[in-house]
Amino acid sequence: MSTRTERLSDLLRDEISRLLLREIKDPRVGFVTVTGVTVSPDLRHARVFVSVLGEEDARQASLLALRSAAGFIQRALFRNLGLRHSPAVSFELDESMEQGERIERVLRRIHEGEGSPTGEDEA
Repeated sequence: MSTRTERLSDLLRDEISRLLLREIKDPRVGFVTVTGVTVSPDLRHARVFVSVLGEEDARQASLLALRSAAGFIQRALFRNLGLRHSPAVSFELDESMEQGERIERVLRRIHEGEGSPTGEDEA
């Protein structure tokens, strides 16, 4: 990734986070954290990765709300950042947090299993 796309990714992440915090009023958007933004080499598309706190149906509802607000966010990015072309914004769930928690649980079970007399893991 070039320095230009990295700078734009960081700028978009910060501005989208600000928009979600202050301007998006959709109640379906729950506790959403923008974890990263990937910009295409031609700067025309931005994939926004989000982590959503809550159960699976709440996460899907938040993702649906974000996708429906994508046009508003794209226009706000163009207006607020003074870009020549506003990238098309798409939202995706970032599963890395859940994967990290799952790995932590497995490692904890393995570690606890080492202290048991049999040394076997129940999972």
